[in-house]
Amino acid sequence: MTTRTSKGTSPTHRIAVTLMAGAALLAGLSGCVPLVMGAAAGGLGMVATDRRTSGAQLDDQGIELRAGARIREIAGDNSHVNITSFNRQVLVSGEVPTAALRQRIEETVTRIENVTGVVNDLGITAPSSLQQRSTDAFITGKVKASLLDAKDIFANAYKVVTERNVVYLMGRVTRREAERATDVARGVSGVEKVVRVMEIISEAELAGQGRTGGTVAPAAAPASSGATGAPGPSSGSSVSLPLMAPLPSGGATPVR
Repeated sequence: MTTRTSKGTSPTHRIAVTLMAGAALLAGLSGCVPLVMGAAAGGLGMVATDRRTSGAQLDDQGIELRAGARIREIAGDNSHVNITSFNRQVLVSGEVPTAALRQRIEETVTRIENVTGVVNDLGITAPSSLQQRSTDAFITGKVKASLLDAKDIFANAYKVVTERNVVYLMGRVTRREAERATDVARGVSGVEKVVRVMEIISEAELAGQGRTGGTVAPAAAPASSGATGAPGPSSGSSVSLPLMAPLPSGGATPVR
């Protein structure tokens, strides 16, 4: 049986989630560090509810640390790079000044041990402002709170990243869960586009995970770069989707 959020989730709790997310980003921004890593956000308590294996979770933390160290060596102060690894698939987002640097960063991340796929969505533009990053943190908090509010999906199955009002959803989910989470994110004010960086598992595989109380075995993910990746080949009962089609929010024109 799939675990779901409690029906007792209160508006106060949702607001607290949003405010904590915004405060965390503001604290990080004060140091003016050009690279942000998404590794340790879950903490040890998430291991039991995460659909990744414990080995994949450790690999993801190691990937983010190694990628961060290497990118610091090649990215200048006029770059802002986010590294987020989920089940060994890496989302690279943020801003860099040139296409050559964008490509170099992708190649660097691809060569890191245990990385099975890279989605490179770096924008070639000036680094986002403090105000924009604060807005992104607030949007992330609102999306997480909205996922908690939804009673037909498991909020902890998703990782949410926001960059310049574009929300990226990561996770190992069924196609129904992917569509439902996308609809939820699209309904959040301020979201201009939703990009899905997901692996799709079958309903039978999810049910099996619930019966055993364990985690779903990871599926191999082919490397993919850019924002127009297509679904990869199936592997057993899983279909790897490094990047699903972007869906605009509320009729707003997607901004790339």
